[in-house]
Amino acid sequence: MTDPIQPAVDATPHWRNFAPDLPADKVMFSELVPGGAHWSYTLPRGTTLRMVALEDGANLSLVLYSAAEKLERYNMPDSLKAQHTAHYTRGHVLMSDMGRALASITGDTVGWHDPLGLLLDDSRMAKKFAALPYQAARNGMHRSGRDGLLTEIAKYGLTRRDLIAPVNFFSKVTVNEDGQFEFVAGHCKAGDHVDLRLDMNVIVAFSTAPHPLDPSTTYNAKKVGLALWRSGPAKDDDYCRSFRSENARALHNSDVLHML
Repeated sequence: MTDPIQPAVDATPHWRNFAPDLPADKVMFSELVPGGAHWSYTLPRGTTLRMVALEDGANLSLVLYSAAEKLERYNMPDSLKAQHTAHYTRGHVLMSDMGRALASITGDTVGWHDPLGLLLDDSRMAKKFAALPYQAARNGMHRSGRDGLLTEIAKYGLTRRDLIAPVNFFSKVTVNEDGQFEFVAGHCKAGDHVDLRLDMNVIVAFSTAPHPLDPSTTYNAKKVGLALWRSGPAKDDDYCRSFRSENARALHNSDVLHML
């Protein structure tokens, strides 16, 4: 039997302000992420990461890699094709290129998360916004999502060729009558949240830079709250497992991997 996780005495319980419904005895940590920031974690199977928009119009671009074998990572085409979807919400599974479930969306108050819009890069950022480097603005500098994620995955020995298409949580992108992507402004409201259960031991890297298709000409990245809690792995009657037969297979493949 493992010892229960004790709360860190020097950590602020941020989650009590933005996710007070979480079980206090199972919360492992929480954090406030400024707009335009980036960070990464190695998270264990059987935990759930709650992401909360702390301001209207938040965006959180997230990528996933297997912690055991970094060549296995989130695969956007396979995940969308297997689930016959072009967006994510509760019930959907983020699958790897090995047919396993890396993570599952177990809770969602937003209803639509964008898997297709990619990342804000330095070139697009320079065209849309006035340059604001660290020397001029310190921590208020403008950061692109691509640069932020490259910085994070480099901590794990990954390079530009390893950067994959992210999930842009809290953002909605549709296709207009001309066949072009169209960003839906006002989609996310402060207080909206999504729960992402980790079905494998994973590396999670994310950026809170603006969505690349956001039409705003002002760099106004929004804050996001994070809380990790021990939820346990997917049960037999798990909603995501029964959402589609493909999801059940992907979760089964993850279960088998962790039995070995």
